Amino acid sequence: MSIGLIGKKSGMSRLFLEDGESIPVTAVSVCGNFVVDIKTKEKNGYNALVVSKTNKSNNLKKSQKEFYKKINVNPGFIAEFKTNDEVTDHKIGHHLTADIFEVGQHVDVTGTSKGKGYAGVIKRHNFAMQDATHGNSLAHRAHGSIGQCQTPGRVWKGKKMSGHMGNVQNTVQSLKIVDMDIENNVIFIKGAIPGFNGSKVKIKPSIKKS
Repeated sequence: MSIGLIGKKSGMSRLFLEDGESIPVTAVSVCGNFVVDIKTKEKNGYNALVVSKTNKSNNLKKSQKEFYKKINVNPGFIAEFKTNDEVTDHKIGHHLTADIFEVGQHVDVTGTSKGKGYAGVIKRHNFAMQDATHGNSLAHRAHGSIGQCQTPGRVWKGKKMSGHMGNVQNTVQSLKIVDMDIENNVIFIKGAIPGFNGSKVKIKPSIKKS
């Protein structure tokens, strides 16, 4: 089944393989995932599971509190996972654990990257600096010319310029699961994933590597 889980980035570490190779990994805790809604082709036009990861928060609207109270599930973060498989074998309130994945499987991880505030073009877009020589008056890290000629006489949309860096949703594809702690619902994923430690991420099977 191609459904996924909501996880909490716990931090990075390393794992040593039997041959002594050191692999950088990100530990993701996926405990507290519950099915809160089931969407089917007959009713909604597609198959999907709506999953909620338990989160202790009082910042909920009245409608949200009544929704969780009705299905008898603790409030949390919600994500929807579409699938081509049948979802009739799941029930609302069903607890999903890390064992829906397996070691060696490739996954896509979606999270919000770290916000780094206002940044210039050198840091944000990897531009080169201007010459640090005599005659360059305080323009060493400037982006240079941005305009056009009289026609069209404007700056094109999407021009690489300085601005807010980070704090956007990113998906890193085809990351490999190198180990899992089923008892504690922790998944160890090779490499880095978006977000700061403690941030929420979505993990689902890779669309490029089955």
